[in-house]
Amino acid sequence: MKQVELLSPAGTIRNMRYAFAFGADAVYAGQPRYSLRVRNNDFLADNLAKGIAEAHQLGKKFFLAANVIPHNAKVKTFIKDMQPIIAMGPDALIMADPGLIMLTREQWPDMPIHLSVQANTVNYASVKFWQSMGVERIILSRELSLDEIAEIRQQCPDIELEVFVHGALCIAYSGRCLLSGYFNHRDPNQGTCTNSCRWKYDTVPAQENAEGDYILANNSVLSMADINQSFDSTASCGGAQRHPLADNIYFLEEEGRKGEYLPVMEDENGTYIMNSKDLRAVEHVQRLVEIGIDSLKIEGRTKSHFYVARTAQTYRQAIDDALAGRPFQPELLGILDNLANRGYTDGFYQRHHTQDHQNYMSGYSKSHQQQFCGEITHYHTDSGYADISVKNKFAVGDRLELILPGGNQDIVVDTMRDKYGNDMQEALGGGYEVQIKLPNPDCRYGLLARYY
Repeated sequence: MKQVELLSPAGTIRNMRYAFAFGADAVYAGQPRYSLRVRNNDFLADNLAKGIAEAHQLGKKFFLAANVIPHNAKVKTFIKDMQPIIAMGPDALIMADPGLIMLTREQWPDMPIHLSVQANTVNYASVKFWQSMGVERIILSRELSLDEIAEIRQQCPDIELEVFVHGALCIAYSGRCLLSGYFNHRDPNQGTCTNSCRWKYDTVPAQENAEGDYILANNSVLSMADINQSFDSTASCGGAQRHPLADNIYFLEEEGRKGEYLPVMEDENGTYIMNSKDLRAVEHVQRLVEIGIDSLKIEGRTKSHFYVARTAQTYRQAIDDALAGRPFQPELLGILDNLANRGYTDGFYQRHHTQDHQNYMSGYSKSHQQQFCGEITHYHTDSGYADISVKNKFAVGDRLELILPGGNQDIVVDTMRDKYGNDMQEALGGGYEVQIKLPNPDCRYGLLARYY
């Protein structure tokens, strides 16, 4: 079987470095104005040049997302804005809009283009069409089954194919809403919409934790009327100023489903209301490798470096096992369970699942058995102590997993001290800097997770 690329998300330079350290062959990042990730994206000009250069120094690839569906204003500025970006040498542009693809092919005919999942490619005829347009890789739609993917591969043997294997799943795109179908089994695309988007929701403030996930901030509730009034007030002042509430993250609580919180956020591209369970298809990696998929992709450009490291390491193992003919390791499911998630589904890879496999009604992270508790910032070879930037509480006597690019191991914290050398029994949470003894001096990109 041919080699299979592991493609990881890079919302930041730091995340990119962790992705490569833990086994990714390539990363993808977004040029903020022309991608679908504006929030938590630090790949402006300087960092973009630095990221591309670092990737190439490692012999890795750096793909740039420019997959927005633009209105006229962005079309007018696209070529000018992209000229300095193209000069940096990204390995491909990830694109969705036919107009921008046409402009790019005319201006830079040698620039590889990967067709974004936003283009919703679900059949081999579409693959052949885009191939005739000069597209080198197709990122297939998430709505395909394994058998459908296999048929596309058979019908289109000479083009690169990429699929998502992990991360968030969209509940709607381009107005093709799935909400009513999931809530009430009435398909909006078949004329039976129950207008779930118009149900009454209350809004609860959220806050981001150390793992990049959102949790309830407090028990106060903001009504949609309160938020709308704030926006109306801003608009009455001319509408030029963006109200700060628009940049916050909230949970929605539907009137008839008390206690079930759904995340909602807004950026310049719109408002994202509902989420399904998260995709986890690690158990299907072997089949995807056998089918001949060229790239397996992890979603999560707004996630933490801990998430990027853990997913890269886990899927790297699954790919290597599949290529070597080794059986799937069920332990990999447990590793991913320990990441904060909204519950997992394998999406559409296997048909005829029950509604429980798409649970958009539980929008907060479920409890898990392991928690990100620290990042190793320096190792003192003379003493065997490591400097730890604490992310969540842990104490002397706790069992931790030491997570390293070269392999993981369990340890027990037998001693802890502060950065001044004073003994401590417990690091109470984020913001602490402590030292603990570690058995492995090769701790660059080292992370710690506490077992519950």
